[in-house]
Amino acid sequence: MIYPLLRPLLFSLDPETAHYATLDALKAAHTLLRKPRLADKPRAVMGLEFPNPVGLAAGLDKNGAYIDALAALGFGFIEIGTVTPRPQSGNPKPRLFRLPQARGIINRMGFNNLGVDALIENVKRAKYTGILGINIGKNADTPIEHAANDYLTCLRKVYLHASYVAVNISSPNTKNLRQLQGADELDSLLAQLKAEQETLAGLHEKYVPLAVKIAPDLNSERIKQIAGLLTRHRIDGVIATNTTLSRDGVENLKHGHETGGLSGAPVREKSTAVIHQLAAELQGALPIIGVGGILSGADAAEKIRAGAALVQIYTGMIYRGPELVREAIEAI
Repeated sequence: MIYPLLRPLLFSLDPETAHYATLDALKAAHTLLRKPRLADKPRAVMGLEFPNPVGLAAGLDKNGAYIDALAALGFGFIEIGTVTPRPQSGNPKPRLFRLPQARGIINRMGFNNLGVDALIENVKRAKYTGILGINIGKNADTPIEHAANDYLTCLRKVYLHASYVAVNISSPNTKNLRQLQGADELDSLLAQLKAEQETLAGLHEKYVPLAVKIAPDLNSERIKQIAGLLTRHRIDGVIATNTTLSRDGVENLKHGHETGGLSGAPVREKSTAVIHQLAAELQGALPIIGVGGILSGADAAEKIRAGAALVQIYTGMIYRGPELVREAIEAI
C-alpha cells in the first residue's frame, strides 16, 4: 500500500493541515482509484442493510464534503458531522495533536463546521447511495438548558438526507455538553428527540433511526442509567464511545498534557469495557456501534466479541491508512 510511504510526509505537517491535504488529495484522485474488492459481510442493524460492518466514524468529514472519496475506500457505512445548526469556527488553533508513541490523537476541535445547511447541500451533490449517518450537535454559544432546540433543528433538517442520525452528547470539547448524559437531562432530551422522530416519520412516510453517542468516561452506575433510558425511549442504537479525558499512559509524552479528547490506542480498553457493560445491560434491546482504539483487525473483532454489532474507525486511519478497512472487515 502507498499510505505507509506517504505517512512520514504527512506526519511532518501540522496535523490539521495534513488532515485536509489528505482529504483533498483523496477527493482529487478517487475517480482514478479502483475500489477495493472486500469481503461481502452484510449486517442488518437498526432496520438498515449494511454491506459490511466497518464504518467511518464522525469527525473525519465534518461537512460531508468528501463522501464519495471516502466511500471508495470500502466502508460499509459513513458517518459525517458533527454538524450544528449554525456555522462555527470551533476552538482556537492549535487544536489537534498527534501522540505517535501511543498511536493516539488529542483533539479539541469544538464542532468546527459550516452549519447544517451547507452539509445538506454537500450530501445532495454526493453520488454515494450507501448507508450515511449524520452526526448532530449543539452550537457552542447555545446554553446547555436550550441544547434540545439545536438537536431538534438539526434532526428536522437532516432527516430526509440520512440513513440514520447520530446524537452527539459526549464530545469533551463543547462546554458542559457531557451534562446531557446525566439522568434527568438525557431523559428529557431523548423524549423530545423520539417525539420529533415519530412526527417526522409520519410526515415523510420514512423512518430514520436514532443513535446516541456516549463517552468512555462513565462509571458503571451511569452506564446502567443510560442503558435504561435508551431502552425506555426506544432509541434505535448507541455508539460507544467518543474520546476520553483520561491521560493514563500518555501523560509523560509530548502533547500528552494538551486538553481535549484522546482517541486511538489509549482509549481501546475503556471503550471496549463500556461496550461490554452496555451489552449486558441492554440484553439486545438495541444494537451497539463500537468505536475507540481500533488499529487492527484484532481490535475490531474485540469490539464485536464485547457486544458491538458494527464498528467505526477514525484515528486508526491516520496511523494505518485505508488497508485497515480491509483488515477489519476480514477479521470480523
